[in-house]
Formats: sequence, structure tokens, C-alpha cells
Amino acid sequence: MSEVIRAVLSNVQHPEYGQVSMPFPIPTGEYDETIEVLQEKDVGYSANRDCIVDEVESAYDVLEALKGTLVNVDELNYLAKRLDSFCTGEDIQFVAMAHKLALTDIKDFINLTFCCQQATVITSFADLEKIGKDHVMTLNGGGMPMDQYQAIDGKAEALRLIQGGGGTITPYGVVYDNGMVLEQHYNGHQFPAYPYDSSLMVLEVTPQQGLAERKNPEYLYLPASAQQIERTLLRIGVDAPYNVQVRLDFDELPDIVAYKLDLEHLSGDDIPELNRMCQSIQLLAGEEIEKLNAVVLMAGASGASPICRLAENLDQFDFIPGTGQLNECGYVSYHGEMPLEELMREEPAEQPEMRMM
Repeated sequence: MSEVIRAVLSNVQHPEYGQVSMPFPIPTGEYDETIEVLQEKDVGYSANRDCIVDEVESAYDVLEALKGTLVNVDELNYLAKRLDSFCTGEDIQFVAMAHKLALTDIKDFINLTFCCQQATVITSFADLEKIGKDHVMTLNGGGMPMDQYQAIDGKAEALRLIQGGGGTITPYGVVYDNGMVLEQHYNGHQFPAYPYDSSLMVLEVTPQQGLAERKNPEYLYLPASAQQIERTLLRIGVDAPYNVQVRLDFDELPDIVAYKLDLEHLSGDDIPELNRMCQSIQLLAGEEIEKLNAVVLMAGASGASPICRLAENLDQFDFIPGTGQLNECGYVSYHGEMPLEELMREEPAEQPEMRMM
């Protein structure tokens, strides 16, 4: 994870509380700590634009337009993740279109990340053939078969583009929007699905009573910290996991683990145990994942809690992969002192109560 944005934030109502300088995306494992630092300044709460941007540094210098505006810290984090995942060329499309549109609101910057790829930016007129070919590829969604790309009369396409007018001169090149519309993928409240970190599960969450008008689902990426879960739910107006409907968006769980979970019938009550299971599995290396699959088969485990207990106690099993002596994964044996059924039932250490803000 690289630093895309560094912002200096403060409380606009109480500048005497001081400033906080922080990187975005927020480093993995530091989310809760970052939120706590902000809340010491009485800012950084879940759904509010309560942080004023005093300074902003980024290779995307158009983001300097955010200086003096109010933002939500999760908006900054989401924008930085989107920018960090850009492919070659998308950065120029983003800054050129942001300049052309004179964007100043973080919501618009976020929405631009979803559509700036439609724009053509000419940074040098030295190679008309390449300009024309790349322009046609942009019009085709950024990709096309090589034989079709090579068959394009690039010079003719470039001259047609340039002579047709419609270009806007920016510090980043001449930009043609090609009819791009700044669609409202982000509505200012709920973030569109966008896996960024190595998530094992992505859950779509909505209130039990359904979505209110002009509201969208939210997405919970597991494993997640306590603050991330709380804030995700609060963005859909829910104060506890049992008050949400849950649908699996996708997963990267070990095959046998996924098979042993009832992923078609999830509820909000499942979120804490699913999260704890994902936290346990994420700590495992590649060979341990194969071992977990075998142990789950051998133990006949089903459900997040028993699988979590097995993942946390893999050292109590011996595993020889590929022998076929016991199950399709290999030979596995249990050498713990506690009966296996009891091991899978044992209550975990008491977890801190989820505190909704």
C-alpha cells in the first residue's frame, strides 16, 4: 500500500484542538488508531463531513482544490484507494478531466475515478499514428484485440479528432471528454463496492427494513476492524449487526471452508463470527490453508465458529498432503488433549462489546 494523499486535517469549529497530518490510504492495521487520533480532535466521525482540509499533498496535484473544504475521512480513504489502483494512463486522464471540469468537491473527485477512462488526453503531437490508435482504443473501453488495434489508420483518426474541435488545453495535455458524463456512482453517503485490501469476504449490507429512497447498499470487507464494521453499518443508518440484511458479494475463502458455510443464507448476526473466522484464516500461509481444508473435512465442521476454532488450533493436527489416506486433501490426524467436538465448541475469549457511535 503506497501513500497517495497526505492531508492535514483539523476541526473547523475548534482550530485550537490542533491539526492531524495523515497518509491515505490509511495503512492496513492502523484504521482504528487513526480514527481514535481524529476523534481526540472531535472530528472523524462516521457519516459527517467534519474534517477541514488545511493542506493536501499528492502526485495528483488537482487535489489541492480540496484545501479549505470539508470532507469525511472515509471519503479521503476511498478516493486514495481508487487512485492507488489506477493503471498507466488513468492518472493523466483523471487530472486532465478534473482540471477541465474545475472540480473542488471530494464527491466529484470520487465519481471521476469511475469515468475518467473515457477521456482522450494528448500529451504530445509527435506521433499521430499512436494518438489515433490509442483514441480508438479508449472509445472501445480501453481494450481491443491486437489485430484490430494494428488495423486502425491512426493518423486519420488523430486528424479527425484534432480537426473536429472539442479539445480543452490543460496543464496535463489537450483533453477530449468523448461525451463523458460524471455519473453519480458515489451518492455522498454509501460507497460503491471496491475491494482493495486482501479481503476474504465482501458482504453487501442493507437495513432490515430495506433501503430508503436514494440510498444504496454498503459493502463490508472481511476481515475488518471494529471501527470499520461500525462505520460501515452507520452509513446505512444501522446501529447493530442484527439490524441488517446480508448478501455475499464474493469470497476468496478456501474451497472446503466456503463449501461448509451456508453462504446463501447469511444474516447480520453472522457478521461477528464470520469476521473472526476471516481474521484467523488471513493469518495462515499457503500450506496452512491446504491443511485447514483437510482439517475441516476430517472434523466434519460447518459454520463460521467451529471453522474459526480449527483455524486457531491447526498446530494440534498433523497433515500430509496428497496421500489420500483419509480425505481428498490428504492424511490428517488430531493430537490435542481436548476432544475434537469440544475444541470446536469452546467459547472464545470474551470480545470487547461493539460500540456504535
